Amino acid sequence: MLYALLCTDKPDSINLRMSVRPDHLAYLNGPLVTLKAAGPFLDDAGNPTGSLVIIEADNMVAAKMVAANDPYNVAGLFSHVEIKAWRWALKNPEAA
Repeated sequence: MLYALLCTDKPDSINLRMSVRPDHLAYLNGPLVTLKAAGPFLDDAGNPTGSLVIIEADNMVAAKMVAANDPYNVAGLFSHVEIKAWRWALKNPEAA
């Protein structure tokens, strides 16, 4: 099952985001996460304000564990994380 992690940064946290970014990327690309897509949400000036992370996980509990262990979350970057089950209906490269 796929899950969308919708993560909102705390205000004025760009320095924290940038300092933790290498660990965040290594985590998402590591063996503990089945990443399908990811990227930042941006404000009108193009600055990151949060993240959208699409993962594959066995269930909601596993998806919550991925979110909880994300270095951005561990560092306290996010003010809010919402996790929703998601179906990739259009332009899914894995669909036959």
